[in-house]
Amino acid sequence: MSCEVTLADIARARSGDKGDLANVALFAADDAVYAALVREVTAERVRAHFGRFVRGEVERFEVPNVRALNFVLHEALDGGAARSLRSDPLGKSYGSLLLRMRVTLTDDEAATAPARQAPPR
Repeated sequence: MSCEVTLADIARARSGDKGDLANVALFAADDAVYAALVREVTAERVRAHFGRFVRGEVERFEVPNVRALNFVLHEALDGGAARSLRSDPLGKSYGSLLLRMRVTLTDDEAATAPARQAPPR
């Protein structure tokens, strides 16, 4: 069996920008979730997820020693902060946007995934 979750349910992200590149790193809490990220979060799926906002290539780099995937999004900032007319041209928003992607986990992977914590009140 399997279940579908958002990346926000199982991973954390950091992102930034430089010129017309955005950089997004996804981090898994354990090896099983990292294996699911490697299988499910491909460069092609990330490119499709961002659609028209990323006009260039998406490169994926695996960083297993910290259970991370790093994505470099080319032509992602409409020319960069100084040239863009977008209301939020910075790459920092791409991390939270990627966490909305839905992925499929096996039951074993879902069992090891960290429980999503509610924000403090």
